[in-house]
Amino acid sequence: MKTYAPGESMEQLRRRYGHAEIVKLNANENPLGTSPKARAALRELDDLNLYGDDTYTLLRETLGARFRLPPRQIVLGHGSNELIALAAAIFLAPGDSAVMGIPSFSLFHIAVRAQQAQAIEVPLRDGVHDIAAMLDAVDKDTKMLFLCDPNNPTGTALDAAAWKKLLAGLSPSVALIVDRAYSEYMDRLHLDARALVERPRTLVLHTASKIYGLASLRFGYGFGDEETIGAMNARRIPYNVSKAAVAAALAALDDEEFVELSIATNVAGKAQLSPELQRLGLDIFPSQANFLSVGIPIDATRACEELLERGIAVRSGDALSMPGRLRITIGTEPQNRAVIAALSELLAGWRA
Repeated sequence: MKTYAPGESMEQLRRRYGHAEIVKLNANENPLGTSPKARAALRELDDLNLYGDDTYTLLRETLGARFRLPPRQIVLGHGSNELIALAAAIFLAPGDSAVMGIPSFSLFHIAVRAQQAQAIEVPLRDGVHDIAAMLDAVDKDTKMLFLCDPNNPTGTALDAAAWKKLLAGLSPSVALIVDRAYSEYMDRLHLDARALVERPRTLVLHTASKIYGLASLRFGYGFGDEETIGAMNARRIPYNVSKAAVAAALAALDDEEFVELSIATNVAGKAQLSPELQRLGLDIFPSQANFLSVGIPIDATRACEELLERGIAVRSGDALSMPGRLRITIGTEPQNRAVIAALSELLAGWRA
């Protein structure tokens, strides 16, 4: 089995490289930090000696109201990662198969192999999921199809025609898992994901790690058809979401000002980075997320090391099934400027 290889934490980077200041753009974290309302809610927490409400009634009602769904169609997780693994455990048995794109979120492959099932990886086309090829890969043993939209690590998203093709061509007997961790950053939505709940065996995933800046608290959620969500709620670990994560999530969901500022920062950062990267002659995929996939003329891991020597942490595509590319989180204006300056210094040597 493959193992998940996360981007290095700030503590690891400082320990290894000794930089007092590191521009950390390797894990698609919110460069503005955490929702202020979530931080305030965490400061007010007490009674941590007591178990919380394992039904998570208030949080599920809040999320249900947001998506105009009943709470029984909402499942909460220790990050959306837990829900990916749980869905695979419910739908897959040894000998089954699941279809997914490559490169895409590596936990799809790991969750499938953990069930002793086969992961059928379909190459992207120009950085975008190839829906026709993915549908062709579905056979009698296929029980699941995974789709990351916007896709990690390319940042690309499906258009309306691709969604129509997928939903018309995928058998209702195949579970559809749609990871929308970055959907809040999209400048256009080609599908109202709530429409998917009318389809059986469907799960749409979201996370508080990105737009709300709650990556270390580990909170994700999903919605889907009643049977699928009921099965997941029956199988999940009791108290899988901490009282701290519940309090922070409830507050963050109410922090529209922080969300709007995060989106505006991302839009401005993308407008700052994209033309500069193109001016440097680097290929970038059109991104609907909070990061860019950037083609480079040398080995990606070597490029990451040389950028780190200048205090810039980005993600090597070698660890993401995306050789020859870097994944660069869109940061604040000074962070983006530092990335461009470092790349400008290094590119001549790389090309030579």
